[in-house]
Amino acid sequence: MNHKNLTEELASLIVNTDLSSNITAKKAAQLGIIDYLASSFAASDNESVLKLWNIVNSEGGNKEVPVIGQRQKASFLQAGLLNGYIGHVLDYDDVHEDVRGHPSTVILPALLSGAATQSVTGEKFLDAYIIGVEVMARLGKAIGAEHYIKGWHNTATLGSIAAAIAVGYLRDFSQNEMQKVIGFAATQASGLRNQFGTEAKPLHAGLAAQNALLAIRCVEENISGTETALDEKSGFFSVYGDLSLAEVTLTKDWGTTWSIVDPGLWFKVYPFCSAAHHAADATKILMKEYTILPTNIESIDVIFPSNGDAALIESTPTTGEQGRFSVEYVISLLIHQYSLSLENFKDLPILQDVASFLPKVHRVYDDSIIPAPHAVPKNRFTIVKIKMTDGNLYEQRIDCPKGAPGNTLSQYDLELKLYESLPSNPLLAQQLIDLINKFHSENHVLQLLSLLNSYE
Repeated sequence: MNHKNLTEELASLIVNTDLSSNITAKKAAQLGIIDYLASSFAASDNESVLKLWNIVNSEGGNKEVPVIGQRQKASFLQAGLLNGYIGHVLDYDDVHEDVRGHPSTVILPALLSGAATQSVTGEKFLDAYIIGVEVMARLGKAIGAEHYIKGWHNTATLGSIAAAIAVGYLRDFSQNEMQKVIGFAATQASGLRNQFGTEAKPLHAGLAAQNALLAIRCVEENISGTETALDEKSGFFSVYGDLSLAEVTLTKDWGTTWSIVDPGLWFKVYPFCSAAHHAADATKILMKEYTILPTNIESIDVIFPSNGDAALIESTPTTGEQGRFSVEYVISLLIHQYSLSLENFKDLPILQDVASFLPKVHRVYDDSIIPAPHAVPKNRFTIVKIKMTDGNLYEQRIDCPKGAPGNTLSQYDLELKLYESLPSNPLLAQQLIDLINKFHSENHVLQLLSLLNSYE
């Protein structure tokens, strides 16, 4: 029997997908866009964004795509880089447990560039976004857990493929073109987790979006490339993960459900790594229920399953930016009754009282604890145990933190997040919300691009 290779099979499924009647998936996509815009506008005056602009401006180029919150446009490729970076620089953007990374801040910047350079409808834009999230989630499951644990950043390595496919779908690529665009995106896959806590981490999202757009251009210019990039001993899955796992998971039950709905996107309530959200919720509950003063604490144990804290690479951060990836810092802020606001996660030295408390927080791993069936991500949990100097022990377990699927933010919560990201321009927030909630026609896409360019 003549079997299709993985690249061919995936491309065939994508180009033959019709999402026109899937209202539930489209609604989930609309919420994802609102959250992405909120995360991006919140970073509109971020200093590191200005550094990236200095590079982009020195390169020149035809400026045709709006850059969110910047009152400027950039070129097709440069806008992908900037909009991806801006969406991820605060680590306030959505995550997906199957991706083990951030889908929207790669896929949506690429789609904005695609929509700004070709006439498309709002419905097609939503469908392409749904496809992109689906592919990135399936890549995440198919690549295997060792990919992330070894040190790769899934947002970067998987994002360029998913975003390239999304834009290819937006542009009605043929199956052959889709196979080639997968190859051009896959060969650019890169991004290491040891960059977490630095300005290079959000650069991963921007580069993935830009790489996706470069892959699109390569196909459109008919540059030759492989049509079997995911396959064989030298292909993407063999090099980066587990080809045998991919062969049984990547395309299985395509279209039965959509990953943007089930399990769905995880919308963040805090501007730091989602792996610390469980501990944040647990600590907040304990602080509310008991009288807990920093001076009366002997120690705090934070219990994870093995590798449940793999993303939290900082235990003794010196800046708020590093603190985005430190459960010790997050807990120490709360113990000292500081807020988990953007202000405390900037690239500035952490407060001395918080820094002095960090050694009291210890990570513990216990694989004998049974994961809850509703845990997000699957098989994960965090238990915070606070031991007081008087001998009292306070304990709280969180399996599904606020914002995660199963405990998700409402549409009202997400709309409020956008308003809070645009404190000086509530009218723009309302216009964006109204537009996205009815996103359907070509005129709606043009209106979105116009609103993004009119930010003041």
